Amino acid sequence: MYSIEMAYARMRELQDQANRSRAAQLPATSRERRRLGRAAAKKR
Repeated sequence: MYSIEMAYARMRELQDQANRSRAAQLPATSRERRRLGRAAAKKR
């Protein structure tokens, strides 16, 4: 049976993979800035 949890885990895997491939194409400063912005957004 394919549960909501499994679907959510797969979605997160795909998002992480997309973020990694996108970050690999950017300069480090831009990558750091985006990571810091994402971390700040999670805190609220």
